[in-house]
Amino acid sequence: MRKLIERDLADAAVLGLSADRRFATAYNAALQATSMAIACAGYRISARIGHHMVAIECAKLVLGSAANKYADYFETCRRKRNIIDYTRSHVASDTEAQEMLSKATEFYQLVETWIAGSRPALKKT
Repeated sequence: MRKLIERDLADAAVLGLSADRRFATAYNAALQATSMAIACAGYRISARIGHHMVAIECAKLVLGSAANKYADYFETCRRKRNIIDYTRSHVASDTEAQEMLSKATEFYQLVETWIAGSRPALKKT
């Protein structure tokens, strides 16, 4: 999962891509970080309708209050990502894409810190 997250964070930083694609790719990195935290806690979210929303809510339970501000932000971004991937183009601005990348990177660091502190056998080496 770490390789997926790191790939998506790197891809979301490529300025030649559209803001929509950078936004959606950064969102995917955050979602994968959420899934990694949930997996490290011993759980798995099945891929069904609404699983992104469930994963974001579960992140708050797994990571505690430190995840609240990210979960609320990612929930808003989830809706925008759905529009980008399924409905329209030119939805995200460059500023929004950069902010999503920044928040996804911060969140990934939060997850890695949580893993190192609560699941040291699984920490990044």
